[in-house]
Amino acid sequence: MIRALAGALALALASGGVAHADESAAPPVESVDLLPKGQDVSEAVIELAGWVVASEDTQGYPFAVIDKAAAQILVFGGDGRLRGAAPGLFGSAVGDHTAPGIAGLALREIPGRDRTTPAGRFIGGYGPSIDAGRVLWVDYDSAVSIHPTAAGVPSEKRAERLASPTPDDNRVTHGCINVAPEFYDAIVRPTFERGGVFYILPDEDSLDETFPEFAQSRAAAQGGDTGSNRSASQ
Repeated sequence: MIRALAGALALALASGGVAHADESAAPPVESVDLLPKGQDVSEAVIELAGWVVASEDTQGYPFAVIDKAAAQILVFGGDGRLRGAAPGLFGSAVGDHTAPGIAGLALREIPGRDRTTPAGRFIGGYGPSIDAGRVLWVDYDSAVSIHPTAAGVPSEKRAERLASPTPDDNRVTHGCINVAPEFYDAIVRPTFERGGVFYILPDEDSLDETFPEFAQSRAAAQGGDTGSNRSASQ
């Protein structure tokens, strides 16, 4: 799957005029693939990742494209090369909003309807938290971070959900994004040590509303028109 995705992304970048001769001749980077066997990556994810690199939207910083519906997180280096893909756990509530004041609430105080992982483009990085030391904040204002799964509440079976072959049971957190510890240690931590950009695809909002610049670029290519009181233990 990783090879197929890398090839598709390379074609997307080449069609956008980004690929150079020395890049196409470079040996492929060995990526970490923890996605379930046979699970596809959506065209939207491939197109968005291609646009990010072609437009230099991250200004050379690493980035991740996160697909809540498919429960996938794909991590790219600042050079645009795919470093790894893995399943993730997300907010138990379907939705793209961030409830006002949620960052100041204890986990038990967050209403079920507001346990969402917000959609959008976020600039994040490592910083302190009250209860988990130094964490990778995706969006500090909404207290959403990426961290490895821990024992947590045994009845939630987070490790088992992460290992399941489908995304159907991957909505269980209070809003944060959980990944397998081995993926976090090997890919996430070293890639985002100095920060990066996170693109989270929407549950309910349209892709055009969530990423308007990407939508405008895609429409143009197609010849159309577009009109520290925070907890890190989620």
